[in-house]
Amino acid sequence: MGKIDDLDMKILKELVNDASISVPKLSKKINVNPSVVYSRIKRLIKRGLIKKFTVVVNEQLLGYNVDAIVGANVDSKRRAAVMDALLELDQVRSVHEVTGRFDLIIFVKTRNLDELRDLISNKFAAIDGITHTETFVEMSSKSREPVYVLPK
Repeated sequence: MGKIDDLDMKILKELVNDASISVPKLSKKINVNPSVVYSRIKRLIKRGLIKKFTVVVNEQLLGYNVDAIVGANVDSKRRAAVMDALLELDQVRSVHEVTGRFDLIIFVKTRNLDELRDLISNKFAAIDGITHTETFVEMSSKSREPVYVLPK
């Protein structure tokens, strides 16, 4: 993939914090010529280190007030089809194949507990291959932006 240096890491740190920052503002912030910053960003994209620039939506303002994590056991022959079917549901944010007591961990957001109940009891239950689910309603959470360091 090529060498990643301290300048690349500074650029990544700033973009993780705010991907909407303009190249001129970013260059001032890290004290590097804008043309260098622009070319470095292009190179990071070309190398695949930056996968995309995105927006983080405050879903609570859209009425999505319930976050839940669902552990699911599935028929191993249907695993890929189950994952695809889950991702078709509007409330499903991500599906992860995992080791441990569940086969899949599913992150969902719903407007209220009734919608969550309907999602699990009716929509998940209608997916061929899901054999068991256990739902964990999020009471509170904390998160942070990732911190990346160069390997030694």
